[in-house]
Amino acid sequence: MNLSPHFTLAEMTVSEVAARRGIPNEPTPEALDALYRTATGLEAVRAVLGKPIIVTSGYRSPAVNRLVGGQPSSQHLRGEAADFICPAFGTPAEVVAALVKSAVQYDQCILEFGRWVHISFAPAFRRMALIIDANGTRPYA
Repeated sequence: MNLSPHFTLAEMTVSEVAARRGIPNEPTPEALDALYRTATGLEAVRAVLGKPIIVTSGYRSPAVNRLVGGQPSSQHLRGEAADFICPAFGTPAEVVAALVKSAVQYDQCILEFGRWVHISFAPAFRRMALIIDANGTRPYA
């Protein structure tokens, strides 16, 4: 099932952890609605980068979120967030720099451990840019 031209429900709910543990990772109706908004936001990201992006984590059920060490308040639980990479564009730091300069309406854009980008599309678009790494959490400069 397509959520947008380039993103499917299957790729926004895939979880190696869920598959290994036999845990369902099916979104609630409310999370499914949010996943449509997230996929639309990811289309805007893809347009800015001019390259395909690879979603590494989208929706997470509460059980999957616990197993991966996600925060209890994670926007992944509500279908509002995705973690991704875009190797054809550049490093995750370069991706965040491009998104911060863009007009993409995101809630949070986080460079996580220099390895991937977390982006969320909650109803409020705070355009909060952060870095999370071994030194903690801080504003993206």
